[in-house]
Amino acid sequence: MNCIFCKIVNNEIKSDKVFEDEDLICIKDINPQAPVHILIIPKKHVEKLHQIEDISFLGKILKVAYKIAEKQGIKESGYRIVINTNRDAGQSINHVHFHLLGGRIMHWPPG
Repeated sequence: MNCIFCKIVNNEIKSDKVFEDEDLICIKDINPQAPVHILIIPKKHVEKLHQIEDISFLGKILKVAYKIAEKQGIKESGYRIVINTNRDAGQSINHVHFHLLGGRIMHWPPG
């Protein structure tokens, strides 16, 4: 498979990890859009959000995001979680992932 996130999961590509367990790997984004920009990536290759069948897994992802926000010092000031699904929404890598952004004022609408 030629998926960059699968290569990161398999340690074929080096990354700056902030969290890892049996299901997820969380890394600093190499092109950050905020002072804190963490990618939360399921280890199992799933291309799109709507293909995740285990809804409780989404809850786990949100709980991990909260814990990372706390460790990164943005829990109180605020953070945003972004999921881009399909090309028109900005999904550039076909492996579902979640962006945790914070450390600055977020504007609305996001774009």
